[in-house]
Amino acid sequence: MIDETLAKIEARIQSSDALSEEKRRELAQLLSTLKAEVAELSKTQPEQAQSIAGFAEVSTHEATREPQNPNLVKLSVEGLTSSVAEFESSHPRLVQIVNSISNTLSNLGI
Repeated sequence: MIDETLAKIEARIQSSDALSEEKRRELAQLLSTLKAEVAELSKTQPEQAQSIAGFAEVSTHEATREPQNPNLVKLSVEGLTSSVAEFESSHPRLVQIVNSISNTLSNLGI
């Protein structure tokens, strides 16, 4: 299920007209790292890993759809960021990647 969700995100990023080629590459690279981190987390906490992947999917959808609703982008990115808050000490790389994705998606609407 997590792999399927991450594949949907990847497809959304690759097909979005709202992204420049530079942002597309940046998000693809961040997504690749997120996949590895979420795969590791899913070994011990599968529900949390699925939640993170789900929020990443919603955030990507909201940030790349046309027309964009800034309030929905903000809410979805806040949800994504909140989904990893409890992992700051145990999975710092995961938190760092999610924060990078959140910042990148948030900045798409500016």
